[in-house]
Amino acid sequence: MAPLPPSNPAQPLPAPEDHADPKRQLGVRLVGLGRRWRKTLDTQLASEGLGNAAWPPLMHLLHLGDGISQTELAAAIGLEGSSLVRLLDLLVAQGLIERQTPASDRRVKLLYLTPAGRQTATGIRQRVAAIEDALLADLSPTAAQTMLHTLA
Repeated sequence: MAPLPPSNPAQPLPAPEDHADPKRQLGVRLVGLGRRWRKTLDTQLASEGLGNAAWPPLMHLLHLGDGISQTELAAAIGLEGSSLVRLLDLLVAQGLIERQTPASDRRVKLLYLTPAGRQTATGIRQRVAAIEDALLADLSPTAAQTMLHTLA
């Protein structure tokens, strides 16, 4: 993978020997790992008919609980609000979530899983757990805990 360009074009790239320092590789590796992880999940779930955009909102809503706002869900997923709204429209049309507007603030839309949405999200959670188990089969619980502690 090519190194990122410097933030200041007048500033030279670090000397090649700096690339031997593991700290200089960590960010690139973490980003690459995240992308590969998401691609693997998307591919596996797509083979079961779950589009790569549909499952994250359902999983986050299941994890965070019913009654969160669209804004809170967008922040949790890392999506722009307008992108999430279009996706939520599709999930509403599929009968997986519903929106409710509280009387106290009509600008806010609160999100709830429908029974079908809860069943779908629970199935996704189980499938993601199985995929993650396969991806991490060679990682001991102790090593995983050490990594989590180190990255905290």
